[in-house]
Order: sequence, then C-alpha cells, then structure tokens
Amino acid sequence: MRLTVNGSILLTELPLLERPAAVRAAGFDAIELWWPFASSTPDQADVDALVQALADAGVQLTGLNFNAGDMPGGDRGLVSWPERESDFLANLDVVTQIGERTGCRAFNALYGNRQPDADPVAQDSLGARNLAAAAAAVARIDGIVLVEPVSGMDAYPLKTAADTVAVIDRVASEHGATNLGLLLDVYHLAVNGDDVDAAIAAYRYRVAHVQIADAPGRDQPGTGDLPIERWLGDLASGGYAGWVGLEYKPAMPASQTDPFAWVPRERRTAH
Repeated sequence: MRLTVNGSILLTELPLLERPAAVRAAGFDAIELWWPFASSTPDQADVDALVQALADAGVQLTGLNFNAGDMPGGDRGLVSWPERESDFLANLDVVTQIGERTGCRAFNALYGNRQPDADPVAQDSLGARNLAAAAAAVARIDGIVLVEPVSGMDAYPLKTAADTVAVIDRVASEHGATNLGLLLDVYHLAVNGDDVDAAIAAYRYRVAHVQIADAPGRDQPGTGDLPIERWLGDLASGGYAGWVGLEYKPAMPASQTDPFAWVPRERRTAH
C-alpha cells in the first residue's frame, strides 16, 4: 500500500505552503490535507499558491477535506449542520477546482456534530442531501466523497464503521449517489470501541481510504497497542491497494525527533 502524509497534523511547525516540500524532502511523494483555508470560498490567489506549492514540491495531493468549520474550536464538519448548509454548498466548487488542478480525487466530508437546537432526524436528512450534492460536484472529475467515523467528540454521531456505511447507503438509496466510500481510520474506530477486525471483514470492499495512528496517544505506529500492520495486511489481502494516510500526532516536538523515523526509506515512495 502507498503512504501519504497528512500535512495538517504533521509538520505543523512549518507554514502550510512549506509542508509539501518537507514531505518530499522526507522521501514521500504524496500528501493529504484537511481544509487548509479559513473560509469555504478562499481568495483565488490563496488557492493558486497552494496548487503551486504542491506542483513545485512534486508531491501528489491524495486527499482533501471539505471545509469542516472551526476544528480547534470543536467543529467536525458542516454536512449535517442546518445553519451552515449554504457555507458547505459554497465550498463544493472550490474543492472540485482544486481536485481538477492537482489530480486529487478523494474528498473527505466530515458529517458534523449534533446541534443542540436541531432535530437529529432533520440533521440526518440534510446530511444525506448535502453528501449527494458533494458527490455530484466531484463526480465531474471522477472523484469520490469519503465519510468518516470520528472519535473524541461526543456530539459527532458517526462512531463506528457500521454507522458510516449506513449513511453512505442512505445517500445511495435516497439520492442515487454511489461515488461515496468509507474512510477507515483505525485510530478513531479503536478509540470508539469498534471491532476493527470485524469492520475490515464486513466492509473491506467499501473502504475508499485508510488512515493510521496508534492508541493510546494518537502517535506513530508502534507507540501504542494497536495491531496496525496486521490490519493493513488484512486490508491488502482483501484487495485494498489505495493510499494509507499517516494521520498521527508526534509526542515529541519536531526539533527533537524525526516523525517518520519508523518508516523505512523504501516504503515512503509510491513508485
């Protein structure tokens, strides 16, 4: 499987536009990003600068989040948030443009927290409609929308692989959108108490992207208790040949440690 570096959780000591080059210098040729701008509709100059930084570094953008709101402040997506529907829809063309220009074809749509003043049933109906709209937007470039279980936020309703696949199936059933897939993040599933082995066995053919971090601690593989290599082997045996995102938080500052020391140089490139 091919490794891609999450440049929104790793290398954060560097400015955003310097991270693609740092990924290349570390021996990788792929990067994924959370939504890197302050708004759903950033200035074109800022979009151009990001696209140019990726091109200059010679790294492939393998995944991009739709705008998920104020992540440090606790937001986890706009998809099912009634007051942010227009904000989410305004983001679709920008995301698709970036995908078209960079060759990125996988786009993560964080579902959104339950809102205290909103009906969960209405939120889920809105979520299905917005995911269908996102799928239609990226279908123009043969893209896929990723849907992800998330840990650490009680108000986020998708905790397990089954929760997430149910949403994906609802979008297909109600809106006919089929270019959606499961983002299987072994850290989030394990921390939420999901049975990762059972999830892989049940949904291996629904997995469109994989992310890894160890638990406890969300640090690099080998720092916790999760059998990450075995899970990756099970996915590969089941036919998964896509990207594996390195989405972990090094415990030590970058000035004191190499966050990629655990990855042999020969495993860092996709070629």
